[in-house]
Amino acid sequence: MKTKFLDIHLKGTHSLADPNEVARPFIEMGHRRVKVTVRFEGKTLSFHGAIQKKRSLLHGLRQEYQKVLGVFPNDYFQLQFFEDTSTYGVGMPEELEAVLLSDKQAFTIFKSFTAGKMRGIICMILGYKNPQTKIDKSLLLCENLKRGIRKKPELLKSF
Repeated sequence: MKTKFLDIHLKGTHSLADPNEVARPFIEMGHRRVKVTVRFEGKTLSFHGAIQKKRSLLHGLRQEYQKVLGVFPNDYFQLQFFEDTSTYGVGMPEELEAVLLSDKQAFTIFKSFTAGKMRGIICMILGYKNPQTKIDKSLLLCENLKRGIRKKPELLKSF
């Protein structure tokens, strides 16, 4: 399932003005997680996102994405949604996946979390750019899970 590209602009810092045309089919089918592709002046960016209706606005074009694309609040850009068929609603970093698959106990604990908490943990690891840091943090995460640590801020801390 995917939509056509829609010309749209920002309303406020990261809300999309009147996104109903592009979001409606996903809302009607109960899809809250989507893959998003944005095009602006020859640049294309794809990312995972959530459809969150609030005062007839759709939130989702984070300022870091705006900066990459060069989009300003009054600019019109093209937006397209795709059905998100990923397991977690966000791309799993290879480093975290490899570490979790090598540690069955930690993976079982990870899979027991809610979808939102799993996404949050994945996003924490995605926040690191260096692959070795992602591996190190993934190993630390697994050890902390096995120690019984469940609070997100403490999962990547050394004890």
